[in-house]
Amino acid sequence: MSSATAVSEHGPEPAGTAAAPQIELIGVRKEFGDSRAPVVAVEGADLRVGDGELFAILGPSGSGKTTLLRLIAGFEQPTAGTVKLGGVDVTALPPARRDTNTVFQHYALFPHMTVAQNVEYGLRVRGVGKAERRRRAADALDLVRLGGHAARKPAELSGGQQQRVALARALVGHPRVLLLDEPLGALDLKLREQMQLELKAIQREVGITFVIVTHDQDEALTLCDRLVVLNDGRIEQIGAARDVYENPVNRFVADFVGSSNVLDGDVAAAVVGRRGTFAIRPERIEVLAEGTAPPAGHHSIGATVAEIVYSGPTTRVAATVAGLDNLPEPVTLTATLLSAEASTGLAHAAPIVLTWPDTAVRDLTS
Repeated sequence: MSSATAVSEHGPEPAGTAAAPQIELIGVRKEFGDSRAPVVAVEGADLRVGDGELFAILGPSGSGKTTLLRLIAGFEQPTAGTVKLGGVDVTALPPARRDTNTVFQHYALFPHMTVAQNVEYGLRVRGVGKAERRRRAADALDLVRLGGHAARKPAELSGGQQQRVALARALVGHPRVLLLDEPLGALDLKLREQMQLELKAIQREVGITFVIVTHDQDEALTLCDRLVVLNDGRIEQIGAARDVYENPVNRFVADFVGSSNVLDGDVAAAVVGRRGTFAIRPERIEVLAEGTAPPAGHHSIGATVAEIVYSGPTTRVAATVAGLDNLPEPVTLTATLLSAEASTGLAHAAPIVLTWPDTAVRDLTS
């Protein structure tokens, strides 16, 4: 895709995505329940996903993520607005008439069928001949590295292998768009991280649009080209994963996508030096020994170590900043140290200096 960008109200989007989206939602609203007192699951969604993108729908539980995916798939009809696939209005079309396929968190494999029969099933329903569906199923299983498992039953496979069978079954029909609803949620951490890389590789090889629903911020940042952040049915921000992380548009995004030290009011004035609402990512804060001068162009403040949490590749340090003007309660800032050596010599209650570059401060003042 072109590196040029077009600006939307939720942030920059690739120009190719805006010009020729594979998926387009225009003013989509979805209500459930009594029309006199409806529950609004999605409100005013405007969204474009380009051909061949790996796109994530990210948000907390109840934010409307799965509803948005179901609206694209056709399992739900919008109360208002338009859904387009490949430039064609499909708002009123059922799932079977949309060129999409869906992989759910619970893979719903047929236990009495072999792996190959599970993958072939959709083709058989569509009347594809036996030789053709066997060839296509074999190709799909090779794609997900399960070519030697065709004769096994689902119960003989690991969770990761079952997930790959579900992927093969969804891809065997060559859909225009593949929709994945929390596809890795049932896997343990190590297997989930492995499958993230495999999903990226599979998507790159088949070259079609993948849309993945997840509540896991790390998963979204690892997997996707771009993402949308939902909150209470509304789109908070759309953009490249790095841009959303580095440049959150509001407090919700700063807090939800990764972690942030969010400061406002008197706290912001005391710590940052000006009023407003500001976010500083913990990994942008450096911890220095008391009395150490910060680098040029850095802001610094004295603090006391409150907690030290070692987690292997990183160490999280919570530090209390006390004695600030007009602040009756102490302020706690969190720093994430990216090397074991950086935490050497730190101890509870030790005096330290917290410092960060001016460019690390993200202004969220609306």
